[in-house]
Amino acid sequence: MTRIVQIAPSIEPGSGVAGVAYALEREFRAAGVPVERFTAAEAGRTLDRPHRTTLGLHLARAGNVIWFSTLGTRRAKRYLAERPDAVSFTHNDVMAGDVYVNHGLLQAAMRARGNYAWRMVRNPVHLFTAFRDRIRYRGRTHRAVVALTGEEARLLTEVYGRVRPPVTVIPNGVDVERFSPGDAAGRAAVRGELGIAVDATVAIFIGHEFERKGLHLAIDALRMAPGVVLLVVGGSSDMIRRAGSQARRAGVAGRVVFAGERPDPVPLLRAADVLVLPSAYEANALVVLEALACGVPVVSTHVGFAPDIVVDGENGFLVERKVAPIATRLAELDGLDAATREEWRQRARRTAEQHSWREVAARYLELARSIEARKAAGRPTDRAAGAS
Repeated sequence: MTRIVQIAPSIEPGSGVAGVAYALEREFRAAGVPVERFTAAEAGRTLDRPHRTTLGLHLARAGNVIWFSTLGTRRAKRYLAERPDAVSFTHNDVMAGDVYVNHGLLQAAMRARGNYAWRMVRNPVHLFTAFRDRIRYRGRTHRAVVALTGEEARLLTEVYGRVRPPVTVIPNGVDVERFSPGDAAGRAAVRGELGIAVDATVAIFIGHEFERKGLHLAIDALRMAPGVVLLVVGGSSDMIRRAGSQARRAGVAGRVVFAGERPDPVPLLRAADVLVLPSAYEANALVVLEALACGVPVVSTHVGFAPDIVVDGENGFLVERKVAPIATRLAELDGLDAATREEWRQRARRTAEQHSWREVAARYLELARSIEARKAAGRPTDRAAGAS
């Protein structure tokens, strides 16, 4: 029987890499597949340490990346050596494991934001990560690589020139039971808590990197979409302060609500009418699927998984990364009557139902079994590149 080990800095419910690994773990177990985890905690490092300043938080995150990439790698290799029959999936940092799941390309993200050389040089961890991943993708560290979208598979070759392990495209999924449309009472309660009128059109922005994800564009778009309230979820206190200053300069501060970091985005998504994601780069953007599952249409740039699942005029809109087209689509959705809004919500929900974690996990297990057969036959890592 196939046995799985997942390697990630942390594995827990929620969003991001930790949430993806957790969702896969749950589905593997539901399918009767034994699964173990190797996280920073198993490696002997505690990630959850309070930090009073943004600088302290950034330094801690940098330290965690370097530690898990180096000492964590050594300990992961020992862990896997004791489980020679297991197939291992690595999510971020560690330079070990049969399959590496690419949750994002640092260099592609920096290039998409502009001033690439300066962004790389000013942060030594960026240089460390770029060098580490060049070894990862061009060497024999892994037997296979998973890219979350076809575009991400293309970018792998564009950034690294040649990717030695074969690349398989497996998009992320969504928990369609947890992320589901709410009722009118719950929607009204959340809006009441946040001071938002029940009949307002709410555009929700979710993310911890305001600049890359384009919050400044969404704020400026409000000037041309006067009926829209922007609900911002995530961000540090410094980031929220700067974004608040921008909203005041733009004259829209009264229509921007900062909810801060929230452990559960579901109630906030259910209280929204549209997700706005004018991001410069996304490896996948799981929040797009989560919004659709909650019946929330999406206005997104052509990044990550959005081009594969967002259909203009049906479940959202794909826009240029400019203020005017974002504002036009937000205003268009604001002008819909109640019956038409409900049709949009239903179409959004139907889209997400085609991407459950159960289906995604089945594709990972298919890949695991092919790796297992290759290992049993004593075959080395394939020297190939491309997407399947």
